[in-house]
Amino acid sequence: MNRRRFLDRLVPVVMGALALAAAGVFFAILAAIVFRGLPAMRLSFLTEQMRGVGAEGGILFNLLGTLILIATALAVAAPLAVGLALVHSVYLAPGSPGRRRLTLFLQVLNGVPSILFGLFGLILFVGWLGMGKSWLTGGILLGLMITPVVTVSLAERIEALPARYLEAAAGLGLTRAQIIWHVILRQSRSGLVTGSLLGLARAAGETAPVMFTATVFAGATLPHGITESPVLSLPYHIFILAQDSAEPAVKAKMWGTAVVLLAITFTFSLIALPLRLRAQRETSHA
Repeated sequence: MNRRRFLDRLVPVVMGALALAAAGVFFAILAAIVFRGLPAMRLSFLTEQMRGVGAEGGILFNLLGTLILIATALAVAAPLAVGLALVHSVYLAPGSPGRRRLTLFLQVLNGVPSILFGLFGLILFVGWLGMGKSWLTGGILLGLMITPVVTVSLAERIEALPARYLEAAAGLGLTRAQIIWHVILRQSRSGLVTGSLLGLARAAGETAPVMFTATVFAGATLPHGITESPVLSLPYHIFILAQDSAEPAVKAKMWGTAVVLLAITFTFSLIALPLRLRAQRETSHA
């Protein structure tokens, strides 16, 4: 009995210590990036294009290119996630083989390394379809990468809807399509928004899928078409500067770019957190 009491007290202490250690490492990394990147943070850094192989100018087109890629990813992932979530949580019965297979498919897709998405895009879009490096290819690949995150978030919200909502809608004579459109999707949109924001936070920082298919280091501005139309991006910019230069001026620009990328991902994550907490409160009070 004494041993059990000791373990009951020890486990929370160990878990708390591990959580504090993880948080400490995280904040140490965050502080290091911000400390090194703040000297480069000026308005001109965000409004000028890169010059001098990264040593001068800013990251205007890198920032715009990243925003184009993640906007395209959202346009690809959102409709796919809505369809998959409805199939999973509305059309397939709980515990059915079809639902289990779809869940497994989403888990496997979510676990595929990002570099494999890049190689897939390189073979299919750049090679077989002859599109070359293009923002559209990168956006499609990023959209496929984040589809499982968005789907699971939306599916969880759909499954958490009180049954009385659906029963009341059916009692009013609504068809299944009307129930899906006016009740299920409308009441579950917070799950779609939350999943999309979390997915975009991941997509914004991905390098491997876009470096083979969508982005270059220099020589691109805004897209001029859908084929042979690469863009600049923040992750690839950081990757190249970290690899190829030891000049202090270039390093300062690299850390400044990292701060901007960190700010984008943090913004998406911080917006998603209260939305997810509110959805959980609504579910618990329903």
